[in-house]
Amino acid sequence: MLKKELMKFFTYFIVICTLIYCSENPSKSEEEIGATKTNDFLVDSLATIQTVALYQNLKEFAKNKVLFGHHETTAYGIDWKDNGFGDKSDVKEVCGDFPAVYGWDLGDIQLSENLVGVKFTTTRRLITQAYERGGINTISMHLDNPVTRGDAWDNSTAVTNILPNGSHNSFYLKTLDLIADFLLTLKGAGGEYIPIIFRPYHEHNHTWAWWGKSATSESEYIQLWKMTIEYLRDTHKIHHLIYAISPQDISSQEEYLYAYPGDEYVDILGMDVYELYKAQNIDKFINGLEIVSNLAESKNKISALTEVGIENVTISNWWTEYLLKGLSENSSTLRTAWALVWRNKDKNHHFAPYPGHSSADNFIRFYNSELTIFESDLIDTYK
Repeated sequence: MLKKELMKFFTYFIVICTLIYCSENPSKSEEEIGATKTNDFLVDSLATIQTVALYQNLKEFAKNKVLFGHHETTAYGIDWKDNGFGDKSDVKEVCGDFPAVYGWDLGDIQLSENLVGVKFTTTRRLITQAYERGGINTISMHLDNPVTRGDAWDNSTAVTNILPNGSHNSFYLKTLDLIADFLLTLKGAGGEYIPIIFRPYHEHNHTWAWWGKSATSESEYIQLWKMTIEYLRDTHKIHHLIYAISPQDISSQEEYLYAYPGDEYVDILGMDVYELYKAQNIDKFINGLEIVSNLAESKNKISALTEVGIENVTISNWWTEYLLKGLSENSSTLRTAWALVWRNKDKNHHFAPYPGHSSADNFIRFYNSELTIFESDLIDTYK
């Protein structure tokens, strides 16, 4: 009898210890077992609560507001680099406020710094600081050609070789492993994963990149897109990404839908525009915004101007009479959730104003518009 009672006691003891250990040390498989469906509209039905909230809040903003974004805005600017505090930006120097959307890039992820010299440890810190202030982060990736090892602009054939069963598939998956490792380090003060709008293989309808139209087929691009999403979401169990696709300078719905991987693999319909450098192109800009916005509306998704701008902002009233004019043209164009301009490298290559710039005063008018949203306007972005 005593022996049976002792056996029962030890059994209970082992069960209790096991439960305590598992609660404090969950393995990946246990995390997956415990994962619950959070939504039925994102590419990732297991997306974190903060990620779902971000998407829903973006949809609310997109009803009648446009968020302003700037690429690597706190990493460097005209005649300065990050001071370690993440509190400087050319945009902030001009208007007194940070952008609402921050752009980043994972090119050269196999190295210690990205393709323009920003250390990935710095990128991680700046992403975290933007998130803690309520800002929104989006990541692109100018990855090297995985076959030739040239840069992203080496448009030699590559995609067919990195797809499953391709000669360089295992090599490319190691690159995706590095990207996954970086994404999994992005956490807030409470240990939660920081939601990221992830924008891989952008401008694929153009020919400059190894994933572009001249270097691969429509079918192969779709396979690459799906492979990447499934590898990050299903293999690495990454659940804090919102997936955006972004063709460039389109003129028709047919052109936009070239190599579109399907609604179940896209959350945001983006568009990159670099033709807004003369007044004659405003109508085409408006037409493109309408196409993407109406297409997104029909699919119950978000539309965005994922890249836009003119180098060195050579038109002094560009912000209100070109960009804002197009965005505010009608109810369709106003459904564009955000507009992000590219980086400020130096006075010979910049897309946002800096103190003393010829378009700075006009940018302040853009900032003061009731239609534009900057970081200080963001409240409970992730709730």
